[in-house]
Order: sequence, then C-alpha cells, then structure tokens
Amino acid sequence: MPAPKERKILCLNNIAHVGLEKFRKGYSITENIDEAAGILVRSADMLNMNFPEGLRAIARAGAGVNNIPIEKCSEGGIVVFNTPGANANSVKELVLAGLLLASRDIFSGIEWVRNNAGNLDINKLAEKAKKNFAGHEISGKTRGVIGLGAIGVRVANAAVALGMNVLGYDPYLSLKSAWMLSPMIKHADTAEEVYAASDFITIHVPAMESTKKMINAQAILKMKKGIKILNFARDILVDEEALKEALTSGQVSKYISDFPNSISANLPNAIILPHLGASTEEAEDNCAVMAAVQLQDYLDNGNITNSVNFPELNAGICGAEARVAILHRNIPNMLSQITSFFGRNELNIENLVNKAKGKYACTLLDISHKMPDDTKERLKEINGVLRVRRVKERS
Repeated sequence: MPAPKERKILCLNNIAHVGLEKFRKGYSITENIDEAAGILVRSADMLNMNFPEGLRAIARAGAGVNNIPIEKCSEGGIVVFNTPGANANSVKELVLAGLLLASRDIFSGIEWVRNNAGNLDINKLAEKAKKNFAGHEISGKTRGVIGLGAIGVRVANAAVALGMNVLGYDPYLSLKSAWMLSPMIKHADTAEEVYAASDFITIHVPAMESTKKMINAQAILKMKKGIKILNFARDILVDEEALKEALTSGQVSKYISDFPNSISANLPNAIILPHLGASTEEAEDNCAVMAAVQLQDYLDNGNITNSVNFPELNAGICGAEARVAILHRNIPNMLSQITSFFGRNELNIENLVNKAKGKYACTLLDISHKMPDDTKERLKEINGVLRVRRVKERS
C-alpha cells in the first residue's frame, strides 16, 4: 500500500489552528497558489483570481460564498465547499442582541451616560432622562422569521423561549429543519402573511438573484406601521434606498443590520454592526474544522459534503485497487459513456456512485484492477467531462 499523497493547502485568510490540525500527516500549508491542491478561505475576494490547473477544491470557512466565482469554479472542475450551521449559534446570539436593541433604546441610553459621565449628579439626572429611552417588552409580540435554515430555526426557537409568538416562512423548508422547529411556531404560507402579522421581522435567506432586494418598498408597505426589521443575512436582501424612506416616515421604526455600507451606515433610526455575526472564537473554530475535514475528505477520497456547486456523494474509503472521481455535466448518456470506457478496457467496477446537482454531476468509481497510465486523459476526451482525478491507487 503506497503512502498517502502529500498535498499543499493555501490559506487566503487566517484559519483557526484547530482546523488546520485536522489535516493528516502529509498535508502542509503553502503560500504559493500554483502548488495548492486546495484553498481555505473566509472573506478574501476571489472573484478576479486565476486558478491553476492543479487546484481541485476551495473550502469556505463560513456559509456565504459570494466572494468566490462559483460558475468559473464549476466549469473548471473545482469543487466549492461551505460550512452551513457551523456558525449558526454565534449568529443566533447576535440576532437576539439585535432584537433587544430594536425593542429597547439601549444604544441611546448608553450614549447619554457617556455624554454625561463628567457630571457628579449623573445618578439624579438619569432618573429624569430615562423616560426618553423607554422601549417595549418583546414577550407577547409577534416575530416573523423568513428563512428557516440552520440559523433561522435557532432564531425562531429562541424567540419562542423568550415568550414571543413566532411566525415562520420558508417554501424550501428541509426535513432536518422541520424536525428541529418548536411545535409552538406557526407556519406561514406566504411572506406577505409574515409581513402583515409581525412586530419584528428577521430574514435568514441566502443571497441570490431571486432574493435580492426582497425587502423592498412594496414589501414594506405590507408590514405593520412601526415594524422593526433585523437583517443578519446579507445587505443586498434589502432595498436600502426604499428602507431609508420608510425609516424617515416611521413605517419602519428600527433597522438592525450586521452589514455596514455607504447607505446603511447613514440610515436614520438604524443600528449597523460591523459584520460581527460569526465573530466568536467558537464559530471560527467550528467553521475551520468543518472546512478542513470536508476539504481533506474530497482530496483523499473524492467524497463531497456541503458543496455549493456539485452534488453530495459519499463512497466511503476506497477498499478496491483504485478510485476515480469524474466531475462532469449533467447531460444524457454521460454515465453509459463512462462505464463503457472501463468495460472496453476490461476494468471491473466494484462500486459506483453517481449524483447530480443542477447542471453538474459527479461519478465515483472503485476499480478492481490497475488502470492504464492514460486513463485520465482518455476519460477527459468524453464530451461533457470537466475533470478526472485518480483519487487512490494501491500500486
């Protein structure tokens, strides 16, 4: 049995050491992208990067992948991973803080104390001033949660525990999320139902073309006057120009967001945080560990978990003579062409796993015999094949 392959990983951001420790012996960190088999990244902008032919995968230590050119990677046969749920508790806790900031005028109260810190009678002045910072209790209020993924589920359940009435909406609710949801949460059939009933609305949906500016002028008009909106997902989900008008008129009474930009930072009646959602040691550790484990499993075994551009599939650890991983387009006759190649070359297929996701697919094959030296090149001649990897070979 040959020694495991040596592989190099490029880190574009600081990655928690507890994650890097997950790589087996034979892996090492490089600063040269041209020799990297994989990349670990957090927030670094990769949109205009050129990728070398030897790069096989990118693992994002976090959920959002808008800093990675997904289509370019897909066409180049580069699998892109993310780590959904790894920072969910961290974000949930900050959303709860945002909820309290939206309901109680805590921020203004803190500013008042700072501005009057030099007054020896500050304690007496505070008793008179505090009426200016009165807020509302959240117990008994209705909280709308749009998007019930890893974070949204936790936010919704926490709101129930705080005594709130919770209305959840997610047309793509997964079975896993459904099992995790509190039975106290009412399910809405439409986003409009959430808009009309809620005192607070939080959005936890991915940033896609279909969700861009989903909270727009029309949506805001369907909400209760004085609605409080919390956005800890992505800034592009909200039409902030329309929001500015709504905050000025009082249709929206408070906006809490974790995404500062030139518009949001100047909104009236808004509290904008500097993207702190996943900024805890625990979240960074969890993301780093998950990203490293998924990246190594793909490089060593061809298994795919939590990829945003290729399907999930798992063939375990190869016990056959060899394993081949083929990334290809999801088009007719691909699988038959691939298996025919091995049949023509009298190479017995012990195990085969084939999965598709949208336009792309992956096939893992365990082979009983040593493969010809030109196997990779000949498989790449099949129209629609994007990348071929000889993942493991005994000899």
